[in-house]
Amino acid sequence: MFKLYIVTGAAGHLGTAIIRALQQKGVSIRGLIQPGQRPTAGPGTRYFTGDICDAATLRPLFEGVPAGDTAVIHTAGIVDIAQRGTDRLWQVNVLGTQNMIDCCQRYQIARLVYVSSVHAIPERGQLNTVREVAHFSPDLLVGGYAKTKAAATRRVLLAAAAGLDAVVVHPSGILGPYSDGGNHLVQMVEDYMNGRLPACVRGAYDFVDVRDVADGCVAAADRGRRGRCYILSGDQYTVKEVLELVRRTAGGRKLAALPMWVARAVCPAISWIQRRRGRRPLYTPYALHTLTAGSRFSHERASRELGYTTRDLAVTVADTVCWLREGAVRGT
Repeated sequence: MFKLYIVTGAAGHLGTAIIRALQQKGVSIRGLIQPGQRPTAGPGTRYFTGDICDAATLRPLFEGVPAGDTAVIHTAGIVDIAQRGTDRLWQVNVLGTQNMIDCCQRYQIARLVYVSSVHAIPERGQLNTVREVAHFSPDLLVGGYAKTKAAATRRVLLAAAAGLDAVVVHPSGILGPYSDGGNHLVQMVEDYMNGRLPACVRGAYDFVDVRDVADGCVAAADRGRRGRCYILSGDQYTVKEVLELVRRTAGGRKLAALPMWVARAVCPAISWIQRRRGRRPLYTPYALHTLTAGSRFSHERASRELGYTTRDLAVTVADTVCWLREGAVRGT
């Protein structure tokens, strides 16, 4: 355990869960948020406004930190399910991570935990289990998001090889309470609850509770091995199975599961309708690709070395529904 923990993306879905987990430990916390964000209040927590793409705005976050007794958990980034990458995606996910690496080196940070993604790891097909790898190449991946996470992961591991005490975690599809509205999977649950989801697709993904990932991040800070990567996954479920869990908790109608060829054909029309309604499209070509990749992820290393555990997805879905209902009451 460290004297101080710094969490970037502290008002985001995972960042909020990490802040909550750390507050239960009674440690000192600094959180980095963007202007206008509303972070989680709590004991021992101070928030700083800044931009990971602007190194000058990060200085107050690091000033006066206990040298050699501070851990940084870097969650800030953009999750993008579009097929192609953008300059902004590269700037935030890659160059922003490089800024955090530089700050950790400059201020003698004891441990950096970088939150990567399972999508930074090359796919292995439906019959194989994906495990941690030591080398990362954007050229082996599909989608701009995956490529930027691989590029950033490679920079973190290079820094670790050069002397920085850094570890990497790879979450799968995060679901659960505390979402600020930016999580696509939580949006899927919310759209279903509000009758805005016309159909689901025949595909599967690995879903994991945000609170389990948060605990895994903290464990990686406290007990992870330098230069090591840890997959923080849950279990694989079809989209239909997840929505059935939502239906059992919140009610609603059963949805038809579209064959993937149909989903790909109607994807442009559905995306256009979603944008007209002011909603982010959920069924993009890249999202459909991930649902058919069929990758199964092993978190055996994280369980063995970090004590990582996961809860039943039914509990996760029920708590997500409860959080969304409470948000509707709060007007958020």
